[in-house]
Amino acid sequence: MRTELAHKTVIGAKKKWQFLDLKELIYYKDLLYFFVLRDITVLYKQTVLGIAWAVINPVFQMVLFSIIFGNLAQISSEGIPYPIFSFTAILPFNYFSQSLQGASASLIGSANIFTKVYFPRILIPLTPVISKLADFFIAFIILIGMMFYYNIIPNINLVFLPLLILLMILSSTGIGMWLSSLSIQYRDVKFAIGFATSFLLYAAPVVFPASLISEKFGNTAYLLYGLYPMAGVIEGFRASLLGFKPMPWDLIAIGSISSILIFISGAFYFKRTERIFADVV
Repeated sequence: MRTELAHKTVIGAKKKWQFLDLKELIYYKDLLYFFVLRDITVLYKQTVLGIAWAVINPVFQMVLFSIIFGNLAQISSEGIPYPIFSFTAILPFNYFSQSLQGASASLIGSANIFTKVYFPRILIPLTPVISKLADFFIAFIILIGMMFYYNIIPNINLVFLPLLILLMILSSTGIGMWLSSLSIQYRDVKFAIGFATSFLLYAAPVVFPASLISEKFGNTAYLLYGLYPMAGVIEGFRASLLGFKPMPWDLIAIGSISSILIFISGAFYFKRTERIFADVV
């Protein structure tokens, strides 16, 4: 909490339960910009292929999923060619998983900075959440090319794509705040995050349509499935970009409520625990 007194900044103790200080975040926006820029440039520094890795990874996943789940397992893609069916889901999920991995390790990796200088600690887990958007939009260009190749023209649902991207970012930020706070106190988190992202991948409707949940387990299970925020995001991406079915507003609505609750609780927990970060790092 900053108090301005005649050009002096006094840093005092914060309340135990406090939400994000938006005015403070705006004040330090330039620092966030440089954190994000550093994260993007360092990621592919001294690599032979550079930002091409942002395309290679999802394309390799698409090929693998198409062979195993599309050809061998014959999983339904609801009339859409399986490569683009899976690739449309891989993009938002990869952003989600990479953001969580980056956020979970962010505080530990930046301990030498925040233990010496004051700035809003929330900037640290926010950095990977924002920087991973660069990979997302680079790979998105490949998706546009695939849509031309398969002669897929989006319909009016395309206008909802920004809303889905916002929901994707909100979910990643909320869970990222939880993971970053927990990982600095409990180092087991960094070992569990790899397993967790693999589980979340196959729990999300990446290699199968969400309608399969309704067919196998009923509508109640389908709605409960919507509590996983990425379920509505991924199905929404397919509906808005590929235009082969109506927008899954039921999944999106439930996922939005879940994301908001995760974000709010994550913000409160982060602010509640940040006072001990320097002591336990």
